[in-house]
Amino acid sequence: MRESGALFDRVWSIAAKVPRGKVTTYGAIARALGSPGAARTVGWAMRAAPVRSGLPCHRVINVTGELSPEDTFGGPGVQRSLLESEGVTFDVQGRVDMKRHLWIP
Repeated sequence: MRESGALFDRVWSIAAKVPRGKVTTYGAIARALGSPGAARTVGWAMRAAPVRSGLPCHRVINVTGELSPEDTFGGPGVQRSLLESEGVTFDVQGRVDMKRHLWIP
């Protein structure tokens, strides 16, 4: 568990740097950590982030621009609302405009 705790801390350190109005992906964080196959582990780390941590967890999404399951942020539309309040735009399918908003760590 100690190793996963250190890994989660590294994930959170990268996630903390995602600027307002931008998003990054689980895979991009995994690659930045030198573990390109660890996107799922990055997802676990994001889900385990302390609620009051201040981390911009809502800015970490999947590679296709789809948002987290609706219960992740406390209800339907919460993640999208947070992103929209920062100027993030969506396509007609409800996905983040990745060409415009993707940030690579």
